[in-house]
Amino acid sequence: ATIAAGFLIFLGFFVPALRTPVFTLHLTVPFTEHTSEFAFTWAQPVAAAAIAFMSFINYLGVRLAGRLQVVLTILKIAAILAVVVLGFVFAGKRTPSEHPLFPASFNVSLLTGFLTAMVGALWAYDGWMDLTFAGSEIIDPQKNIPRALVGGTVTVGVIYLLANAVYFRVLPMEAVAAAQNVASQTVRVFAGARAAAWITAAMVLSAFTTLNSSVLTGSRVPYAMARDRLFFRVADGINSRYRTPAGAIVFQAVISCLMVLTGQFEDLFSLFIFAQWIFYGLSVASVYGSRRKEPELVRPYRAWGYPFVPAIFVVGAFALTVNLFIQRPVRSSIGLLLILAGLPFYRHWNRTASPHAEGAVS
Repeated sequence: ATIAAGFLIFLGFFVPALRTPVFTLHLTVPFTEHTSEFAFTWAQPVAAAAIAFMSFINYLGVRLAGRLQVVLTILKIAAILAVVVLGFVFAGKRTPSEHPLFPASFNVSLLTGFLTAMVGALWAYDGWMDLTFAGSEIIDPQKNIPRALVGGTVTVGVIYLLANAVYFRVLPMEAVAAAQNVASQTVRVFAGARAAAWITAAMVLSAFTTLNSSVLTGSRVPYAMARDRLFFRVADGINSRYRTPAGAIVFQAVISCLMVLTGQFEDLFSLFIFAQWIFYGLSVASVYGSRRKEPELVRPYRAWGYPFVPAIFVVGAFALTVNLFIQRPVRSSIGLLLILAGLPFYRHWNRTASPHAEGAVS
């Protein structure tokens, strides 16, 4: 839902009418003085349509969705690298910023600001672990999953750094911070408005590509849980014709459409990051319990730097979520309530699960 909403932000540069409000609601939080506005725009039903379309593609088969993903990813990377190359070749180097590269002193407000700024960057990186959701469908997963996780993260990191190097080479720091579409604004400086429009189109394609991969991998989570009797049975089962987890894909599409129809990008973004990093931290923390309880378990891949590297990750995830809760308490509280609302369901399913599921949970 968040990715679809982000996709519509870029598409809105070409179709401004998508941002037109259909109606606006003025909401008051019970027992508080906090008020907020909810504006329903034309972008939201279009985002729901994008989710439905990509879900339909994934419903028709993994091969079709996978081939589409490969083609779109190649085009996306080519567009970003084009910006990088053209930026270094044709863009003149701007006057150095007067702002120091490093702060003169370190304090709590600096740490808070850093963690808040990291939220957007971490959302851009999110998806680094999504491959594991489809692990049962990967050939030789013991070798290919670690290679893909490390290789994919390093590749994205290098491209991310190169792109930012061009942005800061061309634009002043203030312009980068304020830009809604920094890539397009960068290209506009040295190549003109027409080239900038092409880059914006590439960003639309990039978001659409990410939406496809998220539908592909995300649907495997409710499917696996339903198969182990730890989720609604509607998400269980494989389509006999297309060999895809049809129920899980449809379930995910319905929930995502409901979310995108009832929230703007900022709302969904805050909910997603807060909830996601709680589970990232818990997942990595579970490594300690797993190694203590099952020391003889065969582990094809073992995290290097144990126990220090996992500890750094857990502390970072904890600091990020606490800071996000302080900075955006209303949206984070909604995300926390949604997580807590699932606990009674999990307890019920865990009590009535099959022996296979109970073994997996234990």
